[in-house]
Amino acid sequence: LLETSPGVTEVVIVEKEPAERHSIISWEQKNSCVLPEDLKNFYLMTDGFQMTWSVKTDDTPMPLGSMVINSVSKLCRLGGSSMYTLPNAPTLADLEDDTDEEGNEDKPEKPHFDSRSLIFELDPCNGNGKVCLVYKHTKPVVSPDTEIWFLDRALYWHFLTKTFTAYYRLLITHLGLPQWQYAFTSYGVSPQAKQWFNMYKPITVNTALLSEEADSFVNKLDPNKLFKSKNKTPVMKKKPSSQPTGSQKSHPGMASSKTSSQPGNPSRKRDPQI
Repeated sequence: LLETSPGVTEVVIVEKEPAERHSIISWEQKNSCVLPEDLKNFYLMTDGFQMTWSVKTDDTPMPLGSMVINSVSKLCRLGGSSMYTLPNAPTLADLEDDTDEEGNEDKPEKPHFDSRSLIFELDPCNGNGKVCLVYKHTKPVVSPDTEIWFLDRALYWHFLTKTFTAYYRLLITHLGLPQWQYAFTSYGVSPQAKQWFNMYKPITVNTALLSEEADSFVNKLDPNKLFKSKNKTPVMKKKPSSQPTGSQKSHPGMASSKTSSQPGNPSRKRDPQI
């Protein structure tokens, strides 16, 4: 689908070998939790996923789309303690607020940066945030139930899906467009990203970012016309005849129709107010 889209070039899928079963078991023992079955089966087929594509502007490829799922070795815990951390350095756990609202039917309970949750990074999102695998309940033991959440750059949580399989479908259907995860936030994607969404619309249901209110300020670009090479002959416009330098200037209050007389014409009447 991407390769047949206008302007798209350099669609690259990085082939990865299946993860070894003992590396998955080692990860589970190290982090004291069990990978969800669908994610484990995914790693047994391929140790991560990476696909990128570019668009050609002025015959120069510009990287645009990116789909990433970290390998087992890079499925690192978010906010984990490091031996290089200073003793009194602030951590993500310091951001916890006891006044945060708990989940309800409309809004699920948000993950916690402290020991109440285990959070692992699935996708770094090119620096626009992090897609995380979240174990929300760790006491008295880690619950096997997991969810996929998006952590934006302001460190606010946004729910994506309940299973990894559902998230993988979202990743594919959104074509790896920049900032697509922000379509599932209350503030949506940036205006620049909306332009790319309008050119390469996700193969999915309508989302909030494609709402009608955005039509008022987002240009409707046609990629077939944008990337089509055109060699137009420049149209030469006739320049109006220049006035001689010695001509007199008409008074601002005079009508333009009265300036039709040739400059320097002795029959022109001077303004009595001058």
